[in-house]
Amino acid sequence: MQRTSGDTHLDIAQFRHAAIATRSVIGGAFMGLANLVPGISGGTMLLAVGIYPQFISGVAEASTLKFRPKVVLMLACVVGAAGLAIAGFAGIIGNLLDRHQWAMYCLFIGLTLGGAPLLWRMLRPLDITVATSATIAVGLMAILALTNPERIGSQATPGPAAYAMLAAAGFSGGAAMILPGLSGAYLLLVLGQYRAIVDAVALAADGARTGDWGAALYTLHVLVPVAIGVGLGVVGVSTLVRKLLANYERATLGFLLGLLCGAVIGLWPFNEPVPPEIGDIVRGIALTSGELVASVDPEDYRTTAVAPSLPQVFGGSVLALVGFGASWSISRAGR
Repeated sequence: MQRTSGDTHLDIAQFRHAAIATRSVIGGAFMGLANLVPGISGGTMLLAVGIYPQFISGVAEASTLKFRPKVVLMLACVVGAAGLAIAGFAGIIGNLLDRHQWAMYCLFIGLTLGGAPLLWRMLRPLDITVATSATIAVGLMAILALTNPERIGSQATPGPAAYAMLAAAGFSGGAAMILPGLSGAYLLLVLGQYRAIVDAVALAADGARTGDWGAALYTLHVLVPVAIGVGLGVVGVSTLVRKLLANYERATLGFLLGLLCGAVIGLWPFNEPVPPEIGDIVRGIALTSGELVASVDPEDYRTTAVAPSLPQVFGGSVLALVGFGASWSISRAGR
């Protein structure tokens, strides 16, 4: 990588090694899986396998409509492997969340915090710039997690408002693919769109496998706005991150570290559903009668945090340590 006038110039030599395609496929597959799991950062996975700088530079170059074959090959390997991983595992991740939610969230917490040592190695020693930017990021994540804003329905009912929210969720997910330490799936959870998108991907994949193209095409009202948002997020944020890292490296990395640590606030695993009452608003609809209250799908019930039982504390701690070890080991392997 060479720096020119405060920006990063793409050196084609970094793409000439024969192993770049293999590393790109592995990194893309990890990135795809990461974007299905709330808490894991796709950008961290690219860092772990050693292709993050090439990916950032490649995306930034492609956004200027320059398409050199070896750069395009690298990007195609990453994107293709990520897409296959998402299509193949979306249903599995969704089923695990349905059946073992608290256990999965404990695992997610460990996976999230396992990325912190990677960023810390890039930042140490601590100084006022890093501490300030990290504190601001933690505060923003706390506000985002605790305010629990009214969300558009989790089933993504067709309509302009739902499409706008899906595109915004896609943009957030695309941005998180570029930002190490920030989980795209977690942002989708906070925006209330995680299950709608994961379920649509799983339905499209199942329809394609079984030849039920009607079911697969039906999911386009979810997947197309998300895809548009993802594309804009990847291109826009990759260019922004490249400039910020070139000019404000420590402040930018400190902010990323704060985002990662602050994400844990929204991943408290022990929750219970609370049935709605008359006067509540669910999926934008005011419940003005007992009939409307009874019609609410249990999946749309709000949840409240509860104290865990002793077995949950023990099991959750073990799962969090397993997640931490897995995420940390991947980052160590890519050093």
